[in-house]
Parts: sequence; structure tokens; C-alpha cells
Amino acid sequence: MKPVLYFLLLSLPILTSCRGSSEPARRAEGPAGPARAVTTAAVVSQNWPDAYEATGTVRARAAGTVSSRVMGYVLQVAVQTGDRVTEGQTLAVIDARDMEANVRRAEAARAEVQSAIPEADSGMAAAKANLDLAQATFKRMQDLYAKKSISNQEFDEATARLKGAEANFGMARSKRAQLDSRMAQVEEEVRSASIMLGYARITAPFAGIVTAKSVEVGNMAAPGAPLFTIEQGGAYRLEAQVDESRGPSVRVGQPVEVVMEALNRTWNARVSEIVPSVDAASRAYTVKIDLPAGPELRSGMFGRARFALGSQTVLTVPASAIIERGQLQSVFVADGGVARTRLITAGRRSGDAVEALSGLTAGDKVVAPVPTGLEDGARLEVR
Repeated sequence: MKPVLYFLLLSLPILTSCRGSSEPARRAEGPAGPARAVTTAAVVSQNWPDAYEATGTVRARAAGTVSSRVMGYVLQVAVQTGDRVTEGQTLAVIDARDMEANVRRAEAARAEVQSAIPEADSGMAAAKANLDLAQATFKRMQDLYAKKSISNQEFDEATARLKGAEANFGMARSKRAQLDSRMAQVEEEVRSASIMLGYARITAPFAGIVTAKSVEVGNMAAPGAPLFTIEQGGAYRLEAQVDESRGPSVRVGQPVEVVMEALNRTWNARVSEIVPSVDAASRAYTVKIDLPAGPELRSGMFGRARFALGSQTVLTVPASAIIERGQLQSVFVADGGVARTRLITAGRRSGDAVEALSGLTAGDKVVAPVPTGLEDGARLEVR
């Protein structure tokens, strides 16, 4: 037992000296492998415009719900959802037999009045002739009576005949006036019945796109019940929800940058209207921004509105320096000729520059672009 223990005690200093001599040697060797040729870019501070971004929905500036003004069964539906229509184009036709009967009834009453007008005119002409004769006779009898050439009886008879002729002419003229009044009434009835008949043909109030259809052939159309929804083509706006704290900084006429991600388009637009009330659920104002005409725009599309608020200083790195793995974003920082992985938080992008919200400081050198297969700790040859 003693010789074995003595041998182990002698071996410990030798092992310790060997371990101690190899560790510094490995540290002196540095990173393993050949140096990778890379280019670097400095993290710099830049003044970027500061903006507030609000999301919104595209809506048509002019949209109308088309409904029937009369009740009846739908005989024809002439358009479908998505169809473009012109102003006055027929959308649907309602059974109008009852209304056609009303028009015929009104036209018959007008014809009846028209047929009575010649008789009334003849009666009035005859009454006027009798009146003229009675007036002439009375004038002669009046002269003779003044000369005492006729009796009182004869003069009284001439006076009575004049009064009778005047009454008959008045009655004839009144009858003719009644016919005129009745004609105006039946003309109005014909016009009203014709208007109601016109309501049986549902037409587009303006040119646009049919975005909704809630009627089929055979349905009963009722006054006020929506049949179609039409949006005026080429006239859209973005209705953005602006937080109530940002409301005072938004004004009518203010320039706004509108981004439509689905179309990969950006427009310069202006605020056209601000709804003064705040929505109780979202605590936000509705700001309406007119958009330029475009056939690709559709109601209901998602958009972003960027309101300029001045400028701010930000740290930026080239977009080619950023590596994305899932939700993580990182860069390689050149540190003493060695690549070091640095996790960052990226923000806005402007051209080829990306805002670095955290993880970097001004003056850091980042590898850009990142060569394939570069790993943390690799030796770098900066060119």
C-alpha cells in the first residue's frame, strides 16, 4: 500500500505542470481556421423623420343602398355582385301590373274630361251669343223706355231676359273652368301613376360597382328594404383610427403617406375630414384621407397612414448586415478581427438602412453583407 501511495504523490506535480503549460499555448493560438474576407460598415447616427402610424380601412367616398319604393314581386335581376354599372342602368324589374292598371285608369279619366271640353266650349259660345243678343235688345228697349214708347211690362221683360242670359253665360263659363280644374287633376293622376310605374324599374343612382346584392327573382320587394349596394368607382378614401392623444396634431389638409401593403403601393395623400367625436370603444378619432383613383383599390382593404411629426436621431445599419432567424435578429460585429454575434432589435427601414433600436452603439463595425457560413468567433480579414 505504501509504495503505491508514494507513486501517486510523485505523479501529481508532473500532471499539474503539464496541464498548466498547455492552457496558455492554446489561448495564444487564437480562433481556429483561416480568416474570412469580409466588408464592414459602421453603425451611424442619422436624422430620420419622426412619424405616427395609424391603421385604417379603405372605404368608398360615395356609396348608396338601392331599395324599392313600391311593393311587388321581382321579375328580373339584371346585375350581379362585382358588376360595373352606369348611371340610370336597370338593376332589377318589379311586377308592375297593378301600377299599369292605375296608369290606364288615370288616362281614361283624362280622355273622358277631354271629350267633354268641346261640348262645354259650344255651350259657352251659345251662352255668349245669347248674352250679346240680350244686351243689344236691352239697350234698344232702354232707349224706347226713356222715350215712353214701350210699356213698363215690355221693359221689365227685356231686363229679365238680359239677366237670364248673363246667368246662363256664367254657368257655361263655370262649367268650362271646372273641366279645366278636372283636367289638371287627372293630368296629375296620370303623372303620379306613371311615376309609380317607373319605380317598378330599379336603376343605378350613379356609376359604380355593385358590392352587395340581396335580391333574387321571385322575392317580394318591399319599400325601404335594401336590394343592392353600389360604390362609386374611382373615389376611395382611407378611414384611419388615430389615438385620441394624437388628435390635436392632426389637421385637415395635412399631408399623409398612405401604405397599402396588399398592393405594395405608397401614395402621398391629404387629410380630407376629421370626425370630431371619439369612439368610446377604441378611444380613437376617425380621420378620412382621400386616395388617388386606382382600379386596384377596393372597399375594405387594409392600409396604414403615416403622419409626419418632425425628426429624430436614430442608429442605422445596412439591411444586408441583419440576420433573421424566426423572431430573432442579429448582426456580426467585427471585434479585433473576430466575428462576434450581437442580438439587436430592428425598427423602421428606409431604403437600404434599418433602424437599430437596441444592441448596437454608434461606431460599431458590422459585417455587411454577411457571407454564407460565417459563425461566431470566426477570424476576419476586413477589406
